[in-house]
Amino acid sequence: MTSTIARGLFLMGALGVVSLATAAWHEPGPGIIQGSHGLTHCPIPPNAREKVSSVQPGEELLLLLYGLSQSAQSRG
Repeated sequence: MTSTIARGLFLMGALGVVSLATAAWHEPGPGIIQGSHGLTHCPIPPNAREKVSSVQPGEELLLLLYGLSQSAQSRG
């Protein structure tokens, strides 16, 4: 009889722990992240903001990408 009482108390304790964990579980809902319109938070360092260089791809690179995309389509 004592083993059944101990088993019942263990089950009650386990259910109590699970119910407390369920009540404490907090998962934030989906929300919209608002960005600031200034330069207060910018992922680019301040000294790199001024030096923006435009990169132009070469003709060989464009031909290589075109060839790779065409060969991938013919296999699939």
